[in-house]
Amino acid sequence: MTAGLLPAISLVAVPGRRQQTLDLACEIERRGFAGIYVPSIFSNMAQCVALAVATKRIRFATAIAPIYGRVTEDFAQATAYVHEVSGGRFAFGIGVAHGPAHVRMGVTPGKPLGDIRAFVEKLRSFEGIGALPPIILAALRKRMVALAGEIAEGLIFANASRSHMADSLSALPEAKRADPDFLVANMIPTCISDDVEAAKAVNRRTLTRYAMLPNYRNYWKEAGYTEEMTAVETAIAAGRQADIPSLLSDRWLADNTLFGPAAKVREGIEAWREAGVATPVIVPSSASGNQITAVEELFAAFA
Repeated sequence: MTAGLLPAISLVAVPGRRQQTLDLACEIERRGFAGIYVPSIFSNMAQCVALAVATKRIRFATAIAPIYGRVTEDFAQATAYVHEVSGGRFAFGIGVAHGPAHVRMGVTPGKPLGDIRAFVEKLRSFEGIGALPPIILAALRKRMVALAGEIAEGLIFANASRSHMADSLSALPEAKRADPDFLVANMIPTCISDDVEAAKAVNRRTLTRYAMLPNYRNYWKEAGYTEEMTAVETAIAAGRQADIPSLLSDRWLADNTLFGPAAKVREGIEAWREAGVATPVIVPSSASGNQITAVEELFAAFA
């Protein structure tokens, strides 16, 4: 696989390993991966400031920054700073996040579409702070996809179903679908291992917390997994959360994640591109170690 076709990577700066994560980011850049996408955990805005300085060529983005996490003016100032210092390599990925995150932040959100539209309008209203980076919207359902096509420079899914992607992207105007500068990305839980069952178990654990969220269950029902999601809802109502991984079928898992030997994962990346996701983002987990181990397995798979 040529360097130009390498996927992007999700990277989290875990406390105690923040400098090690920056060193890893430099190695990701050296190897020619398509980008670094930073989830909201452990202050992705802080990590992006560091990436702007530590790296030189690779593109990177928040994936995503919850819009309720800071006042809008502070987001505007911070993102303009990262945009300038990075030489335009940064994209500001935003979203409304989900219920448990709202509880942690102590916020009461409004309607997702209205809140996102108002946030973007206000973000772009500040003057004298320098240019802002491209804005990308976290999307699952078609109305948010359509909004991204209207007000943003791209969109990013997380844990989307590959079989449903063409239907989801039909909400984008044709001009946006054809525009190579309009980002279409998806965060894909990935576990590379010759022990396929162990890799599947890792991905099931990763996605169990998402299966507990109503917005994700509604999306997966729309994608054709009503039976699985109804079973999950029954388990939650009965207090049987421990049963959830066993209710996530192999068919569902293969449609939403990548797992197994390196060759199979590489084939899966190409399948995602064929489905319309120009920038697949591997969210690496390991069956035998932590995030560092998972990224090293990823390096070996795409060497």
